[in-house]
Amino acid sequence: MKKFLTYVILSIILALNLVGCNSSSEKSDKLSIAIWDKGQEAGILSILDDFTKETGIETELQVITWDSYWTLLEAGASGGDMPDVFWMHPNQAQKYISNDILLEIKSNSINWDKFKKDILEIYTSNNKIYSVPKDIDTIALWYNKTMFDEANIPYPDETWTYEKYYEVAKQLTKDDGSQYGIAMNPTNDQDSYYNIVYAMGGNIISDDKTKSGFDNPKTIKAFEFIQKLINDTMPPVNVMSETGIDTLFSSGKVAMITQGSWMVSPFKENEYITKNCDVAIIPKSSDGKRVSMYNGLGWAIYANTKNPENALKLVEWFGSEQMQKKQADLGVTMSAYEGVSSNWANSDEFNLQAYLDVLNSSEAQLIIKPYSKDTLSWENIMHQTLKELWNNTKTANEVCNEISIKMNEILNAENS
Repeated sequence: MKKFLTYVILSIILALNLVGCNSSSEKSDKLSIAIWDKGQEAGILSILDDFTKETGIETELQVITWDSYWTLLEAGASGGDMPDVFWMHPNQAQKYISNDILLEIKSNSINWDKFKKDILEIYTSNNKIYSVPKDIDTIALWYNKTMFDEANIPYPDETWTYEKYYEVAKQLTKDDGSQYGIAMNPTNDQDSYYNIVYAMGGNIISDDKTKSGFDNPKTIKAFEFIQKLINDTMPPVNVMSETGIDTLFSSGKVAMITQGSWMVSPFKENEYITKNCDVAIIPKSSDGKRVSMYNGLGWAIYANTKNPENALKLVEWFGSEQMQKKQADLGVTMSAYEGVSSNWANSDEFNLQAYLDVLNSSEAQLIIKPYSKDTLSWENIMHQTLKELWNNTKTANEVCNEISIKMNEILNAENS
């Protein structure tokens, strides 16, 4: 009953927030836009201002927190009252496409060849594209320079392997619990353990998205290494889950975290991090394989928008070389459009080139974040089951095989 009432309340909130600015309302001709990242608001507003000056089409931007975004969007889809244009996430894309919530993007002005094929495929079904790629994110290693200096340990560099990462993390872990080497949670998949798994030759899902990779011996071996990291170099599990790895890092409790480029904006705003921390390229395996998971959001259009022509003009604007470059130049995030993000790395605070290096280096391998038709169905089970690894109540072999069985059941249903 409580869950039902919460859903009703959220639905009402969505209606109050979106009806007044939605293009489906006869009261306004403005295009309504929804995103979830407050840190990107200023940059997106600047790009929207340019759009209005160029086209005369007015827009209204709403920022909804991540926790509420999908609940509110689903309520809006059920009620037929959605924003005209909104961010789409790879985890949700195929679900929204298959339920006819997204409008096919038919555009001759967008240079589709400038976007990575893997990201385009996320937003494609039956050779039809349903979102314009917005950005691209990679993973890098954040470290506390002050802690390294105090321990007289050289900063991380391109020679670091995961074995070196473990060794240094153990050195920086203090017996009194005041400082730990690293932190990661079971939910920190793309920004932490996925990179280790693939660097060590394992996989999460098969290339054709029909089979789990958790029963791969190399995947199991990678999680045995991760369990060693958990036991020897990380804070207690409850501390990490309750506090969050970013907060632990920004409060000087952990020396290193691997994190996605989407966190650069909030880290720039954190006084402790800007004073004490920097970024290095992500470590590699002992055999020299360096992997960064990557991903990318998309700009989607509501299938039943009352103003499809103007909505298309807007997503074409977001997908243009000029505006993709402006997004990077403003420091909003790396852009999905190839070759326009060099200025994003210009930073007085951090070595952001570490994020770009994995994009442009022949030595590094980019792997798209694992997904399927209904990613969240198996991803939530994966996160939940991995807690037993973090709690050290089951071995890596036991946990991986349990995930594999449950995941394969879901994937079989998806593909039947």
